[in-house]
Amino acid sequence: MHAIELEGDSAAQSREPMNSALTAILLAYGADPELTTPGTNTPLEMATFYDHEMAQRLLARYLRI
Repeated sequence: MHAIELEGDSAAQSREPMNSALTAILLAYGADPELTTPGTNTPLEMATFYDHEMAQRLLARYLRI
């Protein structure tokens, strides 16, 4: 979730296009795409909040949605 927030927030501040490189790297190394901390959104919900389509597609593939 932190990677998605970082990618979304960085893109918003820099006005550069979003990428999902950090999210993809963490998933490739075994990050849990469903892991949350109490009271927070799931990574997919966070990607939806930032309208981060690349991360949404990547997470959907990992979650087999």
